[in-house]
Parts: sequence; C-alpha cells; structure tokens
Amino acid sequence: MYAAFCARYRAWRGHLDVVMRQTHLAGDKLFVDYAGHTMPVIDRTTGEVRQVQIFVAVLGASNYTYAEATWTQSLPDWIGAHTRAFAFLGGVPNIVIPDNLKSGVTRAHRYDPDLNPTYQDMAAHYGVAVVPTRVRKPQDKAKVEVGVQIVERTLLAVLRNRQFFSLAELNDAIAELLSRLNQRPFKKLPGSRHSQFDALDRPTLKPLPTSRALRQLSCRAPGRLQL
Repeated sequence: MYAAFCARYRAWRGHLDVVMRQTHLAGDKLFVDYAGHTMPVIDRTTGEVRQVQIFVAVLGASNYTYAEATWTQSLPDWIGAHTRAFAFLGGVPNIVIPDNLKSGVTRAHRYDPDLNPTYQDMAAHYGVAVVPTRVRKPQDKAKVEVGVQIVERTLLAVLRNRQFFSLAELNDAIAELLSRLNQRPFKKLPGSRHSQFDALDRPTLKPLPTSRALRQLSCRAPGRLQL
C-alpha cells in the first residue's frame, strides 16, 4: 500500500550518503583559508612565545597544496601570503575563493560582497577574480577545508614537539614537509598532487605579472596599494 511504500522509502532515504559533487577545471580555482590550529614561535631574547597563523591554499583540479606561517591574519600578512602562494605555483588561477575573513572581505554578501580595496588591487594586479564563499557555507570551500585538515595532521602534528625561534625557521620546516605531502601518492587516485599539478594545473595557469609592485606589501602597514 502507499503508506507502506512511503515508510520504506523514508527508511531507504535515511541511509543515503548525500554528497555534493563538484567539478574543478584545470587552473581555474585556488581555495585559500587559515588553519584553526596555530604554531608557537619563541623569541630567543625574551623567551616570549607567540602563536603564529597557518595560511593554506589548495588548487581545485590537482589538490596541489601550499602552506606557510604568518605572524597574523591581518591585511599585510593576508596579501603577502597570496603573493607567495602565486610564486610557489609559478602562475595565477582564474579565481581565488577565500572565506569571509575581515582582512579580505569588508562586507559579506551572497551575490555582491565588498572586498577590501587593497585586496581588490591585488586581484587586479594579478588578473584574478576573487569570489568569497557564502557565509556559513563550508561546502563552498570544501577543497581547502580538507586541505587544512591534511596540513594540520601531516605538517603541524609532525612539528608540534619542535621549537622554532623565528618565522623563517618554521617556514623552512613547513616547506620541507609540504614537498613530501605534494609528492605523496594518492590513496584512491593515480599519481600525486605534484604529478596532477604538472599534468593539469601548471599548463593552464596564467603567467605571473612582470611588475613587482606588490613585493613589499606584506611589510607595510595596512592601506590601499598603489600600483
């Protein structure tokens, strides 16, 4: 009977694993975010311990991953991390997808968010579109959500018992482990992040701009960038 059919259908539907499948074109999207975990850096002179932030960027097609430590999540560090991520990739994607971090997005909106003017200038300089995720919609940046978890488990967990006395020292250690992560074979897919990057993303990334106007931005006070 119809009532029995509906009851059985609801029982069957309750066991379904609902997944939103996303298709990522080569060289198209770079997902960026900060990890929830921080890392301690010790001042060698005073012994003061400062917790630094971990920036993570993941390409959509290949899952090729970049990570670095920055002192803060402020605008200069946010912009500087982007420029170093682009340099690491050796090119620029079509779109950058950040979370609604205040340093980058001054007003969150589903269709027409307001970006920080300096962040807009950076995007114009690199010829990349910035499309922030919707508020409280982690599925919009699932790639970097997973990337952050992997960085925390395979990089930060390995480094948690080591002492670092400068940001550069910590970033050298992160870079070494990051290379291993990108070279590590996938469990369910052929190749690795690096091999997929070489095959898919690297040939389709746009070239880096020839101007170096943004190079020193991470060392300056927040403000509008003059290009």
